[in-house]
Amino acid sequence: MTNEARAASFGKVAVLFGGRSAEREISIRSGSGVLAALLRQGVDAHAFDPAQRPMDDLRREGFDRAFIALHGRYGEDGTVQGALELLGVPYTGSGVMASAVAMDKVFTKRVWLTHGLPTPRFELVHRGDALRELPDRLGLPLILKPPHEGSTIGVSKVAGYSEMQDAFELAAKYDDAVLAEEFIDGRELTVAILGKDENARALPVIEIQAPEGNYDYHNKYFGNETRYLCPAPLPDEVAAQVRAVSVQAYRALDCEGWARVDLMLDRENRPWLLEINTSPGMTDHSLVPMAARAEGISYDALVLAVLADARLKIGAGA
Repeated sequence: MTNEARAASFGKVAVLFGGRSAEREISIRSGSGVLAALLRQGVDAHAFDPAQRPMDDLRREGFDRAFIALHGRYGEDGTVQGALELLGVPYTGSGVMASAVAMDKVFTKRVWLTHGLPTPRFELVHRGDALRELPDRLGLPLILKPPHEGSTIGVSKVAGYSEMQDAFELAAKYDDAVLAEEFIDGRELTVAILGKDENARALPVIEIQAPEGNYDYHNKYFGNETRYLCPAPLPDEVAAQVRAVSVQAYRALDCEGWARVDLMLDRENRPWLLEINTSPGMTDHSLVPMAARAEGISYDALVLAVLADARLKIGAGA
């Protein structure tokens, strides 16, 4: 099949980006990159912001498939996936249930634990709970974060009892309950996954070295001081173990298409699963394109590969 014929085979494509989540700004950057890549390859692609247009326009205007470049709520949590199922528009990435579970860090951890996968100890904390007792159970430092946000929004590393309340209030701006998580001292890693079921495969491991270990929103997307080592300088057996547990984490949630798994590697080289992103970033600072490049896959080729896997999931069988 020629490049022109392949591009034409995708039909009219909507690139969904923007949206209403706290990650709107990053989604616009991701979606703009995806849209440009599709247009470079001759795909009939169009920008579509669900915050500014009704989803039913997709059906009325004859779109054949959708590339989801939304991040966070109303885009990565199963809601837009459900809308696309109802509209009959095939879409990229995971289905309704996998997206919803993966967006909830607490439910994600519960699923991983039932599969015997390693994740740091945690508690779900509500307003009025005895915050000062958490360090006695989870140790210090510990992490407080909203269970339904990404991009490190609302996340705090708490070093002492006196910091607990402020960290809770920050996370509680985004969620009714807050996830308190054991801090794993070690190296920060991330692994991109492509495919589905037995065909799911991990791309090279990336190690993230942020200034003072603070991989926050600024350092993730806008700063230039964070170092990314790809492939991560790990012994072969450790890298293989990290990639294997990442694929297991992906399959346990029934993810498909693509995703990115975030982990910590402790001082004994044991991996600990933190979370999974089912609509990964595609900005110039994003990690999935970086891992793809390390395997010889260009940004444009990655975008096409993800789009080629777009489908309806409910009632579609295997």
